Amino acid sequence: MKIGIIIQREYLTRVRKRSFLLITFLAPLFFAALMFLPAILMENSEKFDEKRTIAVLDESTMFVGKFESTDFNTFIYIDKEIDEAKNLVKEGVYDGVLYIPATTLTVPTNAEIYSKRQIPMSVTSHIRATMKNVVEHQKLLASGIDPAIVKASATTVNVQTIRMSDEDGTEKKSFGEFEFLLGLFLALIIYFVIFIFGAQVMRGVIEEKTNRIIEVIISSVKPFELMMGKIIGIALVGLTQFLLWGLLTFTISSVASIFLPTQDIVSTGTVMSEQVTEMAASSDAQGTLKEVFDVIHSINFKDILWCFLLYFLGGYFLYSAIFAAIGSAVDNETDTQQFVTPVSLMLIVPMVCSSVIASAPDSSIAIWMSMIPFTSPVAMMLRIPFGVPIWQITVSILLLYSTFVAFTWIAGKVYRTGILMYGKKVSWKEIFRWIKY
Repeated sequence: MKIGIIIQREYLTRVRKRSFLLITFLAPLFFAALMFLPAILMENSEKFDEKRTIAVLDESTMFVGKFESTDFNTFIYIDKEIDEAKNLVKEGVYDGVLYIPATTLTVPTNAEIYSKRQIPMSVTSHIRATMKNVVEHQKLLASGIDPAIVKASATTVNVQTIRMSDEDGTEKKSFGEFEFLLGLFLALIIYFVIFIFGAQVMRGVIEEKTNRIIEVIISSVKPFELMMGKIIGIALVGLTQFLLWGLLTFTISSVASIFLPTQDIVSTGTVMSEQVTEMAASSDAQGTLKEVFDVIHSINFKDILWCFLLYFLGGYFLYSAIFAAIGSAVDNETDTQQFVTPVSLMLIVPMVCSSVIASAPDSSIAIWMSMIPFTSPVAMMLRIPFGVPIWQITVSILLLYSTFVAFTWIAGKVYRTGILMYGKKVSWKEIFRWIKY
């Protein structure tokens, strides 16, 4: 009963704050803007980009006529001295001059661009790619090799991984790259949510300690009940905010797509529909579409979603209990760094080892990280898309939630002592002494 009252207090206190309302309603506008801004910028790209004329001074004559002009970049081939070409750039006749010096023994592989203003990276990339293709073509001809044969000999080799189940012997295709990206995306969500809302728990405890409100509350509520109610209450605040973000972002995007249609969106949709029609008629495209469906069917999204929810809540609960204990031991956020840093490292380690876990999800280091409660929320989500035995998931979840309950009890003991101490720098040794009381 008391835990329910504390949950209600924590929830209502935070959702009524002006900062919560501002972030909740302004963030969807930001998310929707990110969806439409690229299309709007592409539609009005001519207003932002400038047309430029680049003179090409090719002393080797190997690249004459090879640089293709675009809507914004015009290449003009000149036959002048380099100093004279530089003066023309200074006078504003040309926006830049591409100088390719002649070589005697080898084909030219170096070039210089002189300009008064910075040349965009897209232009330098275009020049680099053009020169690379020309040089490679010339080298092949010099060796007596037909470039068309080399191009025709290019072959793509596909190696399909198929996992065999130990339980029923079924075979299932595995797509490592997609599974890694999916696991990394889910792990990142858990990683950021734990830090964002765990820090809110810590700030809430520090604020109550500073305002001396907690001295009244602690007299009628057990520390364990207070910890549990505070953690669950703030968790509900986070879930409410996420649901509102998703709903409002979808609503704003739907309305914006009606009132702000852009030519790029329409044209892109037309081009994509034409491409899909053409793809459906080709055998290669049918193979590509089949591969896409194979990737989708290879992932058990239902089980992944359930595991994500369990580790999402378990990781948040565990670290919120730790952050609450830290908040009760200090007087302000400045003093929390010595305690937050080692706690944060426990969650950062599996992110640093994400590539190792993804490359060998059944290795010893991956299994141990997914079992240790402090690293399991992130490590296990990196492994889940690859397929993890049920017993490992069960043991990992039991350890995670058992550790959460234990640390909530420990946090309650730290809370009981630390919340009434003011103006004293607390060390790890003293916190351990409070736990033994």
